[in-house]
Amino acid sequence: MVPNQLLSPLSVGDLTLRNRVIMAPMTRSRADQDSEAVSDLHVSYYRQRANAGLIVTEGVHPCRDGKGYNRTPGIYTPAQRAAWAAVTQGVHEEGGLIACQLMHCGRVGHPLNAPGSRFIAPSAIPARAEIFTPEGMQPMPTPEALSVEGIAGVIDDYKRAAENCLAAGFDAIELHCASGYLPAQFLATGSNCREDEYGGDLNNRLRFVREVLEALVSVAGAGRVGVRISPGNTYNDHIDADPETTYGGVLAVAEALGLAWVHTIRMPATGIDSLALTRRHYSGVLLGNESFTPQEAAAAVASGQVDAVSFGRLYIANPDLVQRLRAGNDAFNPLDKKTIYAGEGTRGFTDYPTLEEQAAV
Repeated sequence: MVPNQLLSPLSVGDLTLRNRVIMAPMTRSRADQDSEAVSDLHVSYYRQRANAGLIVTEGVHPCRDGKGYNRTPGIYTPAQRAAWAAVTQGVHEEGGLIACQLMHCGRVGHPLNAPGSRFIAPSAIPARAEIFTPEGMQPMPTPEALSVEGIAGVIDDYKRAAENCLAAGFDAIELHCASGYLPAQFLATGSNCREDEYGGDLNNRLRFVREVLEALVSVAGAGRVGVRISPGNTYNDHIDADPETTYGGVLAVAEALGLAWVHTIRMPATGIDSLALTRRHYSGVLLGNESFTPQEAAAAVASGQVDAVSFGRLYIANPDLVQRLRAGNDAFNPLDKKTIYAGEGTRGFTDYPTLEEQAAV
């Protein structure tokens, strides 16, 4: 039986969550390849999971050059915005709340996934990693180093994306500042060798993240903006000489801006207690993430280690996750790993049964 703490309400900035069970952002690679828009299937997918206290969407690129992966959605065209508006309407009709996670991949990507896009980064240093494409795994290209004027343009892209988020009916916005994507590329000493005001010492390497967050806050207000971090995670060749100090700086920025939440991925293998690090530098709402069981999540909330927990794989396979937790049901649907990132139609996307449907059968 899951203690009531996980099912109790929570104030997060300007939002009031009806429970502390968060749907984590999860790339599903099912957007239209040409328009980069979500579909009616996405409306059903997110609507089914509106029982969460807050849904954080899959990573959504804020501009054309922000796309890195195959069949991921954008929010920079009128058609994309309109498609997302149908999603937010569906979630709201179920009484749910939904935040758009803005994810600019920067140097992470491949031309086969994003034809015609520029791959940009703080410095012309390629990520020493491969990425999935329609033709299999491929090495990532050498990116174009952004000029100072180019950086200002990217920040404007984020700001316009935030405006589109609000126009599409999103309740909040989360900046993806983890996993080696563009904001993290500016932070890390392994990908940022600039010698201007955006490189060098920590304050300069923090500048891009600070200015992007300031742009998002200027549109949505601090009470509707969060940030996702993963200190020490080396995914996508994200290498930093001192990640604990670097992300302590990011958290200080979040604290100074009064952001609504920090969404922290725990990774014990890094040797960094990222949840404790977040608590030391940030006094707002902490969303914990990564492989929590419901029982462990409830204990973490009860102890004050986190304020809420986001679930990924468990939410993919169990659209009625909150109802299952409330019923004390541990019989979760198994996850079909083959359809996490690929597939057509409903299979592995909207066809996982609820408790009610299983009882009817």
